[in-house]
Amino acid sequence: MSQANDHSHDGEQDVVESIVPLMPIVLPVAGGILIFLLAFIAVFMA
Repeated sequence: MSQANDHSHDGEQDVVESIVPLMPIVLPVAGGILIFLLAFIAVFMA
């Protein structure tokens, strides 16, 4: 209790924080791939 409780993480960067700026690119690309795969499966099974 005599020491200050310091939780500074200057050198570390969270994985989520590193991915967040890429979200406007990653989400549409992933959505397009998912739609293409679902359409391919629908045509293949028809």
